[in-house]
Amino acid sequence: QVALTESGGGLVQAGGSLRLSCAVSGDSICISAMGWYSQVTGKGRELVAQLSSTGHEYYADSVRGRFTISRDHAEQMLYLQMNSLKPKDTAVYYCYAEGDKDSGCVDDYWGRGTQVTVST
Repeated sequence: QVALTESGGGLVQAGGSLRLSCAVSGDSICISAMGWYSQVTGKGRELVAQLSSTGHEYYADSVRGRFTISRDHAEQMLYLQMNSLKPKDTAVYYCYAEGDKDSGCVDDYWGRGTQVTVST
């Protein structure tokens, strides 16, 4: 079973930076793509950045050029480096992991989220 735990959120002034971390734990891990989603109260969860198993990176238009997603396979960690933060980035950020379907891992996984608040 896989569990995801986010950390690194907090309060930061506009223009500042944060690095979110997602720790992957479990006796058996069969993860392909991983990503970060954001959710604002009253709105749906939106994809912010995604990293495929082959290393392909995807970014939402709103964060492209400011955020960087990376993965450390050896340490079983996913990161989101957030630079030049804006108040509109304020949201709860969730770590997401997709099971490797080619390996028979059909489940997807979510962390519980970490709050990012960017002040003016």
